[in-house]
Amino acid sequence: KIIITDITDVVSVHSPKGRFVKMQDRKTYGISFCAEGQITYTHNGREFVSDPEHAILLPKGSTYNIRGDKTGVFPVINFECANFESDTFITFPIKNASALLFNFEQMAHNSLRDGNRAKMMSLFYNIIHILSYSENTSSRTLLPAIKFLEENFASPDLTNKILAEKCKISEVYFRKLFLQNFGVTAKQYIIDIRINNAMKLLQGAYLSIGNISEKCGFSNPYHFSRIFKAKTGFTPTEYMNRNKITTI
Repeated sequence: KIIITDITDVVSVHSPKGRFVKMQDRKTYGISFCAEGQITYTHNGREFVSDPEHAILLPKGSTYNIRGDKTGVFPVINFECANFESDTFITFPIKNASALLFNFEQMAHNSLRDGNRAKMMSLFYNIIHILSYSENTSSRTLLPAIKFLEENFASPDLTNKILAEKCKISEVYFRKLFLQNFGVTAKQYIIDIRINNAMKLLQGAYLSIGNISEKCGFSNPYHFSRIFKAKTGFTPTEYMNRNKITTI
């Protein structure tokens, strides 16, 4: 029943091992999860671990310590909400990390564009849904296909039939489950993974647009540039010039 009233930040925080930070009177609510690594939050004498299998709800107004246990990257969404109050941390088990990270990356990319509030809200509610239904059996059924996609996203031979075979289910059922769990078709998911990886390569700024296009599975640089601008609002060159990798 939580009602999101505002999304204030969508960031990825790099946390090295041995890092120690004290947070005083947190200004907003937050959801933090883990792409890799591990951190421990200490709040009111209790410890809460954030790792690839656990997400954490950070309550507004709280004071706590953060300890870096293992070097990693931690996506964080800061937000305001109504119809919800909590003064303690809440831990969520993660069973569908790929869907969680996919929606977060879409939020991060959409935050670069104007007039995207409705899209941002929709993606955030998707994340809340994923966390609320982390034990969903259907999401686990798709894991073999997601693993295969992540390892072979640049392959030109990816089809629903191949992905369904990886999950040992019919193609029709695969399409239904995929749309239900990710909110997009497998074809769109593949395009988004390719764009996500292209964005990371563009931040490095050491490969040509043509090389990045090929590495990310696009048929030619023109096709890549057209889809990239449709997804991000920028051409690959514009994005490369605007974005550099930073440590937060």
